[in-house]
Amino acid sequence: MGKMTAVILVGGPGTRLQPLTDDRPKSLVPVRNRPMMAYMIAYLKRFGIEDIVLTLNYLPDSIKQVFGDGSRYGVRVVYCLEKEPLGTAGAVKNTEEYLDGTFIVLNGDVFTDLDLADLLAFHRERRAAATISLTWVDDPSAFGVVETDDSRRVKRFIEKPPRAEATSHWINAGIYILEPEVLGHIPAGQHYMFEKGLFPGILERGLPVYGYPYRGYWLDMGTPEKYFAVNMDLLGPDGVKYDPGAVIDSKAAVKAPALIDGGCRIGRGARINGPVIMGRDCHVEAGASIENAILWDSVSVGAGASLSHCIVASGTKVPAKAELKDLIMTATRNAPFHGGR
Repeated sequence: MGKMTAVILVGGPGTRLQPLTDDRPKSLVPVRNRPMMAYMIAYLKRFGIEDIVLTLNYLPDSIKQVFGDGSRYGVRVVYCLEKEPLGTAGAVKNTEEYLDGTFIVLNGDVFTDLDLADLLAFHRERRAAATISLTWVDDPSAFGVVETDDSRRVKRFIEKPPRAEATSHWINAGIYILEPEVLGHIPAGQHYMFEKGLFPGILERGLPVYGYPYRGYWLDMGTPEKYFAVNMDLLGPDGVKYDPGAVIDSKAAVKAPALIDGGCRIGRGARINGPVIMGRDCHVEAGASIENAILWDSVSVGAGASLSHCIVASGTKVPAKAELKDLIMTATRNAPFHGGR
């Protein structure tokens, strides 16, 4: 793809993921036992993109501590802090000093296998000022719909149309290729959005804006249900994978699919019925049962307890003999978990 800078919109506290984000930014929520942002960085690196700007406004120091200058991940990371939330386009304007050519913008909570090289080729072939990745949804009424002509040039944006009246099922997928000229259309130091400000504005001014349709894997990790779905998708359907540092009693039963990290201890007679993901240093006492669940680091499950369809945050202690189902659990408070995508 050649040298290109990527801006990742890290976002705010992720209110729809609370209580999981009460004490950490959404970008550090573990997905298959790795920080979510690590997947985004690895995704960019696969396409040769090694210069990355992260926009920060919620618990920024915790993100810097994990990713540093990016060298651990084989990339170069710089940070742009927002004293007040600037919106999606405003946050990119805030990174302008690092952008001197065609650049890519990604929402930091999207998981996809979209081919960025093909997206860039599409953008260049059409000499676009802005190219917006599009994904198909059955019901576009909760999204911003993007209407294009036969050449994929954007004609208009329609915000949350009634399902029966929608003229398109293609919605904004949160990955953009942009030319530096578009930055001149974003006011500095102000809250400004791509969806309602920049894109409609440059369209009205006649700049070439195109939509790139994509039908592969795409999931916005914006709710606990979608967070759960991403984890299960990445876990896959088969196999039990466990770190050599995990200790599993010979009388315990572990049924695939399952991922068990280092330092975990699973006691006598315990039952792990996949899909289950367990972070580091989790302790499952004798006779406990866990199924269809995600446990973060240092979770303890008391003897004889039962967990089903739960997300359990780091440091949570599940009492012995507790029977818990359809819950998000943290060390300080719990919330219902409704499941589904």
